Amino acid sequence: MSAQARTIDLPAPDDLARELATRLPAFQDVSWTGSTGSTNADLLARARAGAGGKPWLLGTHLQETGRGRAGRPWQNRSGANLMFSCAFDVHLPAAQLPALSPLAGVAACEALRAVAGPESAGLCMKWPNDVQWHDAKLAGVLVETTRNPGGPDAGYTVVIGMGVNLRDAERLSTELGRDVADWSQVQGRAASAADLVCASATAWHEAVRELQRAGFGAFRQRFGQVDALAGRKVNVLDKGAILLSGTACGVDDHGRLLVQTPEGAQPILVGEISIRRQA
Repeated sequence: MSAQARTIDLPAPDDLARELATRLPAFQDVSWTGSTGSTNADLLARARAGAGGKPWLLGTHLQETGRGRAGRPWQNRSGANLMFSCAFDVHLPAAQLPALSPLAGVAACEALRAVAGPESAGLCMKWPNDVQWHDAKLAGVLVETTRNPGGPDAGYTVVIGMGVNLRDAERLSTELGRDVADWSQVQGRAASAADLVCASATAWHEAVRELQRAGFGAFRQRFGQVDALAGRKVNVLDKGAILLSGTACGVDDHGRLLVQTPEGAQPILVGEISIRRQA
């Protein structure tokens, strides 16, 4: 029987790292710290230094300089957020790298649904990769890439970071002036921190490999199953200014959001997508 998910408590960093390493045998390095500047930045620096043996996973109880898209600071306090990043080697043309962002969101949303169980359809994704509980943001995803040392044939490292709100939804909603969710609100099975991390890390690993084999077109149907914007009126904003308005209608084979306007479906690669308030 499904019930409201319990609040998740974070184990001690060393304990969590040991459990994750046992459950993620494909990952060559798994670490969890009490605090760091940014898990994404730490893994990017390691990749730029030429370290091998990916994939890697790094999590932390507290990020001192964490950030979201467009360099926004990530608000967190120890125990209130589940924050971790994974690094993977990818061999893709540079033009295909932007598809990694919606890919990471689709995979994360599917993974969290799988953990929560059959009553978790309220988990959805707002393009490019915010995971929501209905219309409230539950988790932020940040995807960054760097070219591997060793020339063009060395490919890239993609680092996918995610911060999941475990608690504080009411406080954050008030402070930020928008709806924020936390895991305690998600209807479904009880889960542990390790369950959420393992499901997401495994999903990203599989999705990155599938992207290299088949391109983003293979994910369009999966995107549609988690799409929070489908059929909704949206504004496409750039630095607060409305670039265009229309109806969201999925994504193309490059992972770009399609917005139906009187001039036709417009592909959107960058910009902040805002759901227009209904009259």
